[in-house]
Amino acid sequence: MDEKSYYSRLLIALLMVLCFGVIVLQYICPTSDCQLLHLASLSSRLGSRAPGDRMNGAGAGDPYSSEDGALVRFVPRFNFTTKDLNRAVDFNIKGDDVIVFLHIQKTGGTTFGRHLVRNIQLERPCECHAGQKKCTCYRPGKRDTWLFSRFSTGWTCGLHADWTELTNCVPSYMSNRESQERRGIPSRNYYYITILRDPVWRYLSEWRHVQRGATWKASKHICDGRLPTLTELPSCYTGDDWSGCSLEEFMACPYNLANNRQTRMLADLSLVGCYNLSIMSESQRWVMLLESAKRNLRNMAFFGLTEYQRKTQYLFEQTFRLAFIAPFTQLNGTRAASVEVEPETQRRIRELNHWDVELYEYARDLFLQRFQYARQQERREARQRRLQERRKLRAKVKPWWGVTGKAVFKPTKEPSMTEQYPAFSEENQADTGQKLESETEGQVEDNWLEEDDNETILDYLENVEQWR
Repeated sequence: MDEKSYYSRLLIALLMVLCFGVIVLQYICPTSDCQLLHLASLSSRLGSRAPGDRMNGAGAGDPYSSEDGALVRFVPRFNFTTKDLNRAVDFNIKGDDVIVFLHIQKTGGTTFGRHLVRNIQLERPCECHAGQKKCTCYRPGKRDTWLFSRFSTGWTCGLHADWTELTNCVPSYMSNRESQERRGIPSRNYYYITILRDPVWRYLSEWRHVQRGATWKASKHICDGRLPTLTELPSCYTGDDWSGCSLEEFMACPYNLANNRQTRMLADLSLVGCYNLSIMSESQRWVMLLESAKRNLRNMAFFGLTEYQRKTQYLFEQTFRLAFIAPFTQLNGTRAASVEVEPETQRRIRELNHWDVELYEYARDLFLQRFQYARQQERREARQRRLQERRKLRAKVKPWWGVTGKAVFKPTKEPSMTEQYPAFSEENQADTGQKLESETEGQVEDNWLEEDDNETILDYLENVEQWR
């Protein structure tokens, strides 16, 4: 009876301890999500992480691989040269170099343009004042601008000037601003940059913008030194604006410049006779425009994608060796995202923007390959720095290990080489000592480099990343 009583009291005590533990756990971590988080953390510590998922690598701690939501493996479709992928430029902000921002409508260019004037760490930051649309972006010690954009120089070459307009307008504009004593200086370096966006969502965003009454009447569309005629570039509406238009009306206008806007704005329009549609067939015209847009995009110093904000920030910083103060934010709650569009309507929009769809797929492939290449270069440089530091440390540690220019391993109680083989001269004996010393140092270096070899394998595994 006493034994049963003892076990009963022991069971009650255990139950009380269990209840007390549950109460404490609920007090410290009241939600089930928190408890599951602890369990997941515990499982990761027990070795459930995938190979290469180091905290300082491309695993869970990598902000670039986690920004895109649902991830799938990125498989390159296009072959690019090293020159196409390595876009680091020697941008000299203290010299005469100029960054030119080609701002395509409804691609997030306004946000990116504000980053350029307000969010870059500079020796002489841009001066932006409340109530003023433009900022003053002078070089250190000079009254000369290093940035040509909406928020620095304004719409100097026309509202949302395209590649054809900018490449003809910017150099002459900057030359006219130079003082007389500076006009003998060799020509500047102009680094063109832009932002692209998924064609369907960009198109919907432009429709909503026009629906609210916005127009781009101030756009000049200058090509080959002249403005287009009304016959070459007719309007889709008769009043002051196109406010209140439905999506069907917006899609039905054959002259709507929203169709394939990104391809047209990035291409050299002079190759196809500007806006004169009678020179060649429509299909031939767009094939030439697409190839021109791809070529200009490849040769640009930098371009970003609205759908990849953090990667856009990273590539800009790597290209120009400039750092942003605050990280970019991926915002998906745009007006276009709030529009419910039927699948059939989306299909029609893709057909209307067929050339933009091709351009965007090409740009996305190039963008992700550039990002991958830049990350590989960054890891390689970091590995080289670690290797140099270890070599310096090895040079300091060698004397402690007996590697001081003399043979470490000396034969004991063994006949000399001259006793065993009389023909073995003293010169050969000295050569043997040197070989022994070099082999010893090689063993020491191999031990030090073994960790680097392992890190190389880990870096390779890290490079097999997930992409959207």
